[in-house]
Amino acid sequence: MVNCRLELCSEMQKLGENFASAAQKGDLKSMQHQLSSLQCEPKDLLEYSRPRSGDRPVHLAARHSQLEVLELLTAAGVDLEVANFDGKRALHEAAISGHFSCLEFLLSSGALVDPLKRADWTPLHLACTKADITIIQRLIQHGANPKLRNKDGWNAFHIASREGHAEILSYLLDQYPDLWDTVSKNGRTPLHTAALHGKIGAVKLLLTRAETPVDRADTCGSTPLMDALRDGFVDVAKLLVDQQGVDVHKCDVLGRSAVHLSSQAGCKPSVIFLVNQQHVNVDVPTLTGGHTALHLASKEGHFEMIELLLSLGADINATDDKGRTALHIAAGIQHKLCIETLLRLGAVNCPDKSGQTPSQLITKPDILQLFDVS
Repeated sequence: MVNCRLELCSEMQKLGENFASAAQKGDLKSMQHQLSSLQCEPKDLLEYSRPRSGDRPVHLAARHSQLEVLELLTAAGVDLEVANFDGKRALHEAAISGHFSCLEFLLSSGALVDPLKRADWTPLHLACTKADITIIQRLIQHGANPKLRNKDGWNAFHIASREGHAEILSYLLDQYPDLWDTVSKNGRTPLHTAALHGKIGAVKLLLTRAETPVDRADTCGSTPLMDALRDGFVDVAKLLVDQQGVDVHKCDVLGRSAVHLSSQAGCKPSVIFLVNQQHVNVDVPTLTGGHTALHLASKEGHFEMIELLLSLGADINATDDKGRTALHIAAGIQHKLCIETLLRLGAVNCPDKSGQTPSQLITKPDILQLFDVS
């Protein structure tokens, strides 16, 4: 009896997968044949879901732009609001795949316009990750709410800012002029997001049409300028500084300014911009801990940044609040290339306030030899 049940289950799985594959490929003839066969109930095929994803034929048809399949499934009474394991409905699939005809059919067939998938993403959220404005326009025209937020507090405008689609941002502002006035759960504005990703077109539009403070800090104290420079988008930084007068010396909650964050990230163009063009003091200490850019570069193992900072006039033996030099920091993490670079360029094996020297922090014999050579 058990073997018979297993064989029946296996056969149903095979039939369901064949039907789902036909839906994905747009093989109407095969689907119609299977629905009319006596091997199983039509409902078993229409409601079949793939074991790993939970995708049903309706998801596959919408994802792969199989309009005629969607028409067949809808006529057969399929549930358009059924979700896969990621919480996506067929409308989510059509929206993110950019299939306008499928999207239009689903909407006209009564599909909900703002269903939530996992992490509270609507079809409009997903559409805003792409560059197809026609999908976004149709969703908005059908009543999609661009102010709905996902679990991170991002609305559709925030997502479009990340992608940098100025045309889409402009359209959304035309429909909802105050849509820019939004912050994520960690206090980040669309300007933060556009700057972080180097989307200068989006940044220009936001500076022109939005009234958001250009120097607004998120919950970590990071500003759009800091975000841009941390990832090397100097063109965005220049726009913020030259046209908006953004403060290059502003610090985050840990007391780090843009030069500290850029050095910590190993972003050389940003450091060059700040020191050479904005005349930032390369040795300015953080407000917390008294670390210089050289300390932070050493902590992250950026030996090339160490060389750059020293070429820009950094004090190789500058100390933090505990009397530690960059050599202490590099020795503490056993970073051979950083230690070698610092020693070669003149770092001194001097004690910190506790009396400990960098060489006393070394646990690896091959690294300790570097101090003997120097």
